[in-house]
Amino acid sequence: MTNDDAQDTVEVSSEKQPQRFFGPRPQRVNVRFGAVSDRGKKRSNNEDHYAVVRRDRSRTVLATNVPNASMAQTKEEAYVMVVADGIGGAAFGELASMLAVQTAWELAERETCWAFNVDEEQAKELADKFDAYAQLIHQKLLDHVDSDPLTAGMGTTLTVAHTVGPVAFIGHIGDSRAYAYRDGLLHPLTRDHTLAQELVDAGMKSCEASKFGHVLTNFLGGRRDRVDTESQQFVLQDGDALLLCSDGLTRHVEDAEIAEAIRQDDDPQNVCQSLLDLALERGGRDNITIVLARYEIPESA
Repeated sequence: MTNDDAQDTVEVSSEKQPQRFFGPRPQRVNVRFGAVSDRGKKRSNNEDHYAVVRRDRSRTVLATNVPNASMAQTKEEAYVMVVADGIGGAAFGELASMLAVQTAWELAERETCWAFNVDEEQAKELADKFDAYAQLIHQKLLDHVDSDPLTAGMGTTLTVAHTVGPVAFIGHIGDSRAYAYRDGLLHPLTRDHTLAQELVDAGMKSCEASKFGHVLTNFLGGRRDRVDTESQQFVLQDGDALLLCSDGLTRHVEDAEIAEAIRQDDDPQNVCQSLLDLALERGGRDNITIVLARYEIPESA
């Protein structure tokens, strides 16, 4: 390498270096949540678990001679919603979904990097991180079965929404679902990992494939060495909502009805309760879990 080549390398690196460490100024977003979970009318226990978590980082000046107005306290927030629907029957499905949520909580404490300014590179990192979370949770369930063979067959779905400012990241395994609500319409963000969906993809009519809707082809637990993960990201707009739910809701309530419930009531807790009541009225054959977040995103100054 010549001296000229070395100089060129240094110049290119110095131009890109700041972008590695500094993103745009965080955009303020107001988020309101609602959540319900019910065992339904046919099940003896609730195998669903959910969580809504706020993560934040803040700066507070402890000592300085710089004018306070120029170093005001700041706080950035990120939100995580999780729905896990256990399988395996009786207490084992309940155990699997609880272990999934608990393990995710424990792993988050050990994270070395938090994403607060999500660009294309960090979106890829979030997808890789979700996959790493999933494989570790999967292994946790397998280890539990090894230590207690009576729990063999237990497993769980896992659907996650992570929002940083107006940027939403969705991670998904199984047949729980995530939806985005915008301008009166409900948009699916996940694809069911079921035999029914695979048959539809292969050309079978939905009405014929529906009887296989309960057969999961991808979930945490089971005997596979690893699970497949799906993820995507998109930018939220003012007035949008995100909804996560177990299939106990979507078995009884159509997407258009979910959208109408969100349109009619601005309070996310009221919407969750009304959707739960509707699913119960129509039979409540499975556990029902619904988590809804509504986003208010002021225009940037």
